[in-house]
Amino acid sequence: MDYSDRDTILVAGFAQLPKGTPVFEMKKSIGCILIVDRKTTIIKEATFTFIQDLTNDFISSILIGRSLVEDIDEIIKEVEERFIVPPQKAIIQSIISAKNRLQENVLS
Repeated sequence: MDYSDRDTILVAGFAQLPKGTPVFEMKKSIGCILIVDRKTTIIKEATFTFIQDLTNDFISSILIGRSLVEDIDEIIKEVEERFIVPPQKAIIQSIISAKNRLQENVLS
């Protein structure tokens, strides 16, 4: 992907992982890193720190092509319905954190 377009930005959000899970023992938090179109807020690429490729690809497929702002409720609902793992809430919180950062620093 070409990142030279000035309307393409990278935004990240973070959340604490649930205590008592194996992944918490290795990493205390998770990061959601998104490439977003500044004008449309459409997510072009997505990745999450620490997650295995299969898991990362699955979550990313839920996000890519959707607006981080306008589609946030649908994104959350789909993650809740389809991503049935202990760090589910942390994943959702990291996405919300990225959305908030985008709104505060780019769209305001």
